Parts: sequence; C-alpha cells; structure tokens
Amino acid sequence: MSLSIGQEVATLRKMTVKELRVKYAELFDDETRTGNKAWLIKRIAWRMQAQAEGGLSKRARQRADELANEADLRMSPPKLTPESPSPSELTTTSTVTFSRDQRLPLPGTVLTREYKGQTVQVRVLEHGFEHDGQVYRSLIAVAKAITGTHTNGYLFFRLRKEARR
Repeated sequence: MSLSIGQEVATLRKMTVKELRVKYAELFDDETRTGNKAWLIKRIAWRMQAQAEGGLSKRARQRADELANEADLRMSPPKLTPESPSPSELTTTSTVTFSRDQRLPLPGTVLTREYKGQTVQVRVLEHGFEHDGQVYRSLIAVAKAITGTHTNGYLFFRLRKEARR
C-alpha cells in the first residue's frame, strides 16, 4: 500500500458512518445501506487502491468473467419493496378445544388419601386443584407440595384409566 493510500485509510477511520456512506457512493456510483464502519472502510480503501494501482490484471478479469458466467450471482438484492400484507393475511383465528383428562373426576369432587398417618384432601376445580387453601395448576404440584418430592399426581391419588366415569 502506498503512503497516500495509508493516509487515506487513516482519514477514513476518523470519518463518521454517514460520511463513509457518501464517500462509498462517490467511489462506487452506488449507494449502500450498511452501517458497518469497518466494512465501509475496507471497501472504500480497496476501491481507492484499485483506482490508484490500476485494479485487476487483464488475465484476472478474464478469469473472473469465466467464473461469473458459470454462476448465477447477484451482487445486491433487488430493490423492489413488497406491498405490506393486509391485517387479515397476518392474523388467523381458529377454535381450539381442550379435552379434559378422563382420569380426573368432575370439578367439585374431593380426592381423599391417607399419607403418613394424615388424611389429605384435595378439591378438583374447573382449572386446577385446591389443597390447604392454595390452588395448584396440576396434580403433580399438589403431590409435590404434600410429599416434598416430585411425584406423579395420578399415581399418588390412585387415579387410573379404569376409574373413568
């Protein structure tokens, strides 16, 4: 790199991104949307060096043309902006149904179990379970609160598929 190119790179490093984008547009006859300062400095420095020293050799340009003919290359994406979709295209509504677990009794039922000499009672709610004044989301949470360990709630309260009603 010649001394003048080195000085130019030092000058480029002091410039703001906005100034670098203007410089890029002057050198490449095309604007850029990037805000990456390091990339802009490299590209501008490369272009300035190529202009100062004559760019690629004739042989290198021929080889580049051969490679470009073999590949379907695009240097930048198309500048077409798609129309924004209507709100009805963005949102879809559908009905979701949840089936109640058949092992569970109906809401209002009280599950009773003897555990370590005490009688444990849990009331089945529409959306959860109540035990000692607290509401839990699942039987597993209730069983864990009672036993202190992770326990399968259906097994703890002896709810099996055969007991369906």
